[in-house]
Amino acid sequence: MPEATDDRSYLVVRNDEEQYSLLLADRPLPKGWRPAGFEGDREACLAHIGATWTDLRPLSLRRRLASASTTA
Repeated sequence: MPEATDDRSYLVVRNDEEQYSLLLADRPLPKGWRPAGFEGDREACLAHIGATWTDLRPLSLRRRLASASTTA
């Protein structure tokens, strides 16, 4: 069976914890998410997320750990 092609446009979105996801470009942004400045096909968006989101820990955890290391 031939593989279906996905020619839809996606947006890379990011939340306040600096976690990334992708969203179909014609869909409204979910609450708490904002555009991360990249739009393309699904594969390009996933590649962008993979290159950009290198530390998967939420921002609040990274800040807490950084604070603990400077006060220790």
